[in-house]
Amino acid sequence: MSSMKDREEGFERKFAFDEELRFKAAARRNKALGLWAAEKLGKSGADAEAYAKEVVVSDIEEAGDDD
Repeated sequence: MSSMKDREEGFERKFAFDEELRFKAAARRNKALGLWAAEKLGKSGADAEAYAKEVVVSDIEEAGDDD
């Protein structure tokens, strides 16, 4: 019975790791997109960083690529 519990815990750890990795990858993608868009809008420096952060936060608030 212990091996089944170990397997279950292993699957749960893998799932949590995969979800964390997916979240971090999406956040990096959104930051890069935000910096690119900020450049196109003529922003630079702190303004560009703030705009990129806005893009990341907006995806966290309303997840998905459709917004």
